[in-house]
Amino acid sequence: MGRKKTVFKGCATALVTPFKNGGIDYYSLGELIDFQINNGTDAIVLLGTTGEASTVTDEERNEIIPFAKERIRSRVPLIVGTGSNSTKTAIKHTRCAESQGADACLVVTPYYNKATANGLTEHFLSIAKSVKIPIILYNVPSRTGMSIPMKTYGELSRVDNIVAVKEACQDIAYISELITRYGDDYDVYSGCDELVLPILSLGGKGVISVASNVIPSYMHQMCAEFMYGSFEKSKEIKNYVLPLIRELFSEINPIPVKAFLSKMKMCENELRLPMSKSTREREITKLLKDYGLI
Repeated sequence: MGRKKTVFKGCATALVTPFKNGGIDYYSLGELIDFQINNGTDAIVLLGTTGEASTVTDEERNEIIPFAKERIRSRVPLIVGTGSNSTKTAIKHTRCAESQGADACLVVTPYYNKATANGLTEHFLSIAKSVKIPIILYNVPSRTGMSIPMKTYGELSRVDNIVAVKEACQDIAYISELITRYGDDYDVYSGCDELVLPILSLGGKGVISVASNVIPSYMHQMCAEFMYGSFEKSKEIKNYVLPLIRELFSEINPIPVKAFLSKMKMCENELRLPMSKSTREREITKLLKDYGLI
């Protein structure tokens, strides 16, 4: 089997879903997409964790994907989150995303009901076999209560269109083992903004980032400098943006990032319950002023 397709290298933005008066704010969504692309982001991830996908209805999903596809105009890849704790639902969402022009899908491990290692393998296999576009696995134990076993990675490595992994487990030893064993079979992306450089140094291909909603040019440049061999410059950027990254995770994502973006006049500070507004507006305002973002 030849080298699998690389969906992107560098920084993909896990884009927020802007809401207004209870619905999707398409004007702000379009502006956010253009802001990202104009500032160097390497791919757009729609309807992931940061996009509050679990609160987006099927009807909204069927509108938001074509809108984003048309707005992006093939300038960067469009990756759509299609995971579910129901395999049947995940297949439906993944097929829908493929039919609406997604370049790849991000598929999270099942949450709440979880799965055995065998069940997890069958879950991802069933989804991958239902489409032809690339699948990026999404491992985020803090959200789902389970982690993808190394055995499962091994079994899925033989599937042609399972091409990459978003690793948000925060266990560097585990990620190192994954890249050592299966780095020729999967592109590995950091799912944690603080761990971008360690994962790149192990052979990772980039990050699917929350912080890049706010600072896309910095996150793109951090990855680009590393890949071009300017390690010190990459580290300098990381150290500069670290306080902002930490504030973005001071409360549950995407609560802080929506507060940041609203103060930047990029979208309304509107979330869907059970998400509620940030309680750290003073700290967020200070950081935005310190970084010259407002």
